[in-house]
Amino acid sequence: MKKFIVSMFLDERGVVSTKRIVGFMCALMLCITMFANQFTAEHIKPSDTLVNTVGLLAFGCLGLTSVDKFSFKKSIDSKEPENG
Repeated sequence: MKKFIVSMFLDERGVVSTKRIVGFMCALMLCITMFANQFTAEHIKPSDTLVNTVGLLAFGCLGLTSVDKFSFKKSIDSKEPENG
């Protein structure tokens, strides 16, 4: 289970992806805020602009990570022997 969770934050090369971490944190904070907002009064709710911005940031970070996964090209460092 721990291996699966750690692998969620790694990119195709096995390096930690900051986009995935930021996207996950934004999504998590947005869910926590929306859940807590159900139990609070109307006058202390977060602004709509802030909620939309965090939602778009989470969508952008996680969406860009998906695009990177399909556009990643493995670079092969092969040196051709020189004839000469």
